[in-house]
Amino acid sequence: MKLALYILFTASVLTTSFVKKENKTVISSTQKAQTAIDRDSIITYAKKYLGTPYLYASNDPKKGFDCSGFVSYVFNNFGISLPRSSSGYKNIGTALTPEDFKVGDILVFYGYKDKTMISHLGIICEANGMKSKFIHSSSGKTSGVTISELGSEHYTNRFYKCIDVISK
Repeated sequence: MKLALYILFTASVLTTSFVKKENKTVISSTQKAQTAIDRDSIITYAKKYLGTPYLYASNDPKKGFDCSGFVSYVFNNFGISLPRSSSGYKNIGTALTPEDFKVGDILVFYGYKDKTMISHLGIICEANGMKSKFIHSSSGKTSGVTISELGSEHYTNRFYKCIDVISK
């Protein structure tokens, strides 16, 4: 009797040891939607800082932002780490065509006087190709976080590229 129980026990242990168990994690579309970054949420968050003063080399909302400080601060809130300096955007991302611009994409601009250096950034808040509107920290007349039109001569002439840092 003991031998029969021993054989039965050993057989069951061996059987379960060789049966492959599949542990599949099923992610529902609801879970995917919760983990995906909502482009409109980025803009809603960025607009909280409208009127924050311009401050060179700063990414502190209590003191002010420069353009790259503002962009990196906003995206960092959504877990996206970006270069802290505008010059760091020259060689990242693939340039989008204007018809592919989306809310949350980053606009990259040449300098006001020097068209060989990258010196300004903004985040598209209303996508409409080369007539898109973008939120940025400007050192110009408005001096702070503001919304501007890409279609204005000042920005169209300095436009370098638009990149998507959200989609993977």
